Amino acid sequence: MRVDVDRQLCEGHAQCVLLAPEVFDVGDDDLAVWQENPPEAARESVRAAVSACPRQAISMVDNEPEN
Repeated sequence: MRVDVDRQLCEGHAQCVLLAPEVFDVGDDDLAVWQENPPEAARESVRAAVSACPRQAISMVDNEPEN
């Protein structure tokens, strides 16, 4: 999976950090920093973070299968 945060939308509410601390953190500018390709084990917590983001700034997409 690939995770992205639109830092133009992010307001630093840190709901993502509460729900998926293994993937998200808050930077010195009070906005989200994250792992772009977190481990598969984090899928459910990332999904919860996507749903909880008050600004809908987080997106998650599945990686393309390799052929």
